[in-house]
Amino acid sequence: MTLAERYRRDGGLEDVYGSRHAPGPDGVPLFTVWTRDPDDGSQPFERLRRSVTAFMRHKEGLSLSRGYLMDVFGPDGTLQHRLDARL
Repeated sequence: MTLAERYRRDGGLEDVYGSRHAPGPDGVPLFTVWTRDPDDGSQPFERLRRSVTAFMRHKEGLSLSRGYLMDVFGPDGTLQHRLDARL
């Protein structure tokens, strides 16, 4: 089962069809998310950001104590959001 499948199964947003995480700069997590939702507005992004980070912390056991980075790609593959939330 892929990370995106586990995320959706656990109540995550159905539009997410791909997800991965890897160490980013200085070892903070870098999340990459692919969504079918074409809406690149701030409200859908906030909903996605909160959902993904909660899942990664509580279900995958990932520490976000030093912050994280997140890239979100839309249905056509274009970058919708790039967030640097390092602390």
